[in-house]
Amino acid sequence: MSDGEREIGLVVFDLGGVIVRIARSWGEAHELAGFLPHPIVESEQFVAERARLAHEHQVGAIEPRDYYAAVAAISQGAYDAAGVEQIIQAWTRGEYPGIDEVLDALAARGVPTAALSNTNPPHWARLSPPNGVSTEYPNVVRIERRYPSHLIGLAKPDPAIYAAFEAETGAEPSEILFFDDGEENVDAARERGWAAEVIDHTDDTAAQMLYHLDRYGVTGTA
Repeated sequence: MSDGEREIGLVVFDLGGVIVRIARSWGEAHELAGFLPHPIVESEQFVAERARLAHEHQVGAIEPRDYYAAVAAISQGAYDAAGVEQIIQAWTRGEYPGIDEVLDALAARGVPTAALSNTNPPHWARLSPPNGVSTEYPNVVRIERRYPSHLIGLAKPDPAIYAAFEAETGAEPSEILFFDDGEENVDAARERGWAAEVIDHTDDTAAQMLYHLDRYGVTGTA
């Protein structure tokens, strides 16, 4: 299980844009939630302030109900708190096809898996239910160890989240292979010494991961 001298002992997945389809913007989620077109989604001030609040939500600095109320308050009347919650719930859109093949290939080789995701409590409740069973996201719950940003209190690409992940898992940077759809997140992982690859969320994400797993000598499936 190697790429040259590197031995891969843990494969780590981002979720949104890699395992799970997500809205790529507030405007897209607004539309997915069934709201009519509204100029608020083009407001630079709203977009910037909403992004700041979203970061606080992702690192657990603000509770969901307070986040919903805060976004509603800056929306110039476009939403109430319930409407914001409706948009948040529309954000995740099911899994990409072929993810089961990726996890099957890793399981067949006995390669441990983990997830490291920038997320928030309402999304996490759906992606990783407390009972470990999900018909909506069956492959997410197959990932053996799952680390959401709001429970860690940090978010990618902050270098501290990668250090915290290493401390939690006991994994050495040199043995980790990480897949993420954000170039800045991959760059930060590489700075830590991880092997990391950018996944194009617009293409076949499973095929891309199988290719890299083969290239690193982890599975030989591509």
